[in-house]
Amino acid sequence: MIRIARIAAVPALILSIVLGCGQPAASAAPVASLDGCQIFPADNVWNTPINTLAVDSHSAEYIANIGAELPMHADFGSNKYGDFGIPFNSVSQGQARVPVSFDYADESDAGPYPIPPGPKIEAGSDRHILVLEQGVCRLYETWNTRASGAGWRAGSGAVFDLGSNALRPAGWTSADAAGLPILPGLARHDEVAASAINHALRFTVQCSASFYIWPARHQAVPPDCPASPAPGTRFAPMGLRLRLKASVDISHFSHDTQVILAALKKYGMIVADNGSSWYISGAPDQGWDDDTLVDELKQVHGADFEVVDTAPMQIDPNSGQARQPNQDAKRVVPAAARQGGQASYTITIGGDGSTLSMADVLPAGLTLVSGPGTTPANVAAASYNSATRTISWSDAPPVGQLVTITYVVTLDSAGPGAIVNSATLTRSGTNSQLRATLIANPIETFLPALRK
Repeated sequence: MIRIARIAAVPALILSIVLGCGQPAASAAPVASLDGCQIFPADNVWNTPINTLAVDSHSAEYIANIGAELPMHADFGSNKYGDFGIPFNSVSQGQARVPVSFDYADESDAGPYPIPPGPKIEAGSDRHILVLEQGVCRLYETWNTRASGAGWRAGSGAVFDLGSNALRPAGWTSADAAGLPILPGLARHDEVAASAINHALRFTVQCSASFYIWPARHQAVPPDCPASPAPGTRFAPMGLRLRLKASVDISHFSHDTQVILAALKKYGMIVADNGSSWYISGAPDQGWDDDTLVDELKQVHGADFEVVDTAPMQIDPNSGQARQPNQDAKRVVPAAARQGGQASYTITIGGDGSTLSMADVLPAGLTLVSGPGTTPANVAAASYNSATRTISWSDAPPVGQLVTITYVVTLDSAGPGAIVNSATLTRSGTNSQLRATLIANPIETFLPALRK
């Protein structure tokens, strides 16, 4: 019994070392979905967290122009006090298409569109119609829509493949002034009821700049806005992304308000159209508590927000694909080896345009047998100093480029245990540890003893 107990204690020891030294795997947030359709790929700009991005150097000027003292407002509700919000229609695959003509046909996607009879239409002057076609997961959106014969006429219209990161052609509008889709940026009650909004929200500003930034594709300047911003301020361009400051305490708000504000901290909101400043968009639903939502959001003001620098997210100006946070990683294959066996380490580093450096000191029990190899070929090669047993690398890969460093080691250690191999990555003056754990001489070696 004593012999068995002592041997059985070894795997527990190894497990405790792995749990104590290894880094937990990050769990990806569920991607926004609706009626069986994922709302764009997981790495789309709408679905990418921005809570770790740097603050834009002109943040205070943008906030001052939008209105630092102005309160936030939910531009949606339960219809208790009127038709507020942007409704959407969800139709089955193969819904009959009807003709649609456009006032701005040169920047619109031609019809016909699968608009159902008696569709839900946004009240007011914008008269948006949003249609999600299930099965094919395609989104059809129109602006300033009115009945015309057997079909419709609209100011503009756009079609989006929800499985694609493609943006509209540069300079093109959509059903929104920014040339972006509307549905992905709406606050929906079903998401709030599930306690998580996993995407950015859409909001409006009164006056906007005469240019746009990624991921927007179109600019809009209202005619009643001044030609120049007030001194010390800047007009917000379409596509500008803001987030609620991490320091804002949201714990005292109701559940629904907390979910919305938590999303604004993690995913933020995008300037998508002109209207009242700090009005966030949502879909009408009888589940909304209008009074509570309006009263609580009014306690949040423009000064509680900050503009983030989204340049590090951009991979291609013509794509909505975004560089994801925490792409830096280290792994080892296989995860376990016996004495004399080999294991291959891979370090992945995501470029952000700044100078990055990495130092990986091989721990005792490992001997380098090949490498390091570095890809792609247009970045600096990693090197190995045998005296210090250190693999080093430094370069400034462009935003979105993934650098991969690989090397192979032999396990010299004869005893069972966990060998934690940690590389130090320096990014923007901050060090982070990329760890991989190799199980040396796994306990299966000793299992025959348990049977004796």
